[in-house]
Amino acid sequence: MTIVEISQAICKAASDKKARDIVIMDMQGISSTTDYFVICSANTATQVRAIADNIEEELGKAGVDFNHKEGYREGEWVLLDYGDVVAHVFMQEAREYYALEQLWGDARLTVYED
Repeated sequence: MTIVEISQAICKAASDKKARDIVIMDMQGISSTTDYFVICSANTATQVRAIADNIEEELGKAGVDFNHKEGYREGEWVLLDYGDVVAHVFMQEAREYYALEQLWGDARLTVYED
């Protein structure tokens, strides 16, 4: 899969579990560690984990495994690192607090729509 296909697959898997406000941030030329962020929100820690689980499961079916996962136990912000694409699944309050879209304000945003 290409990095664009991985980004889209993450968005779809998140959407399937009712993630809200799904965006893809183009980090190329801005970050030396990754090319894309996929960011989404959930209402509860349980939903954050369900979204992360579904991303992991759906990408695994496509033969794409993550390099690193963190934040799963707490469920406030789960990060799934797929190398060139990093998925961030936030509880809404944590997303507003960390404000990655503003922190990386130079990145081009694409809103995901089913």
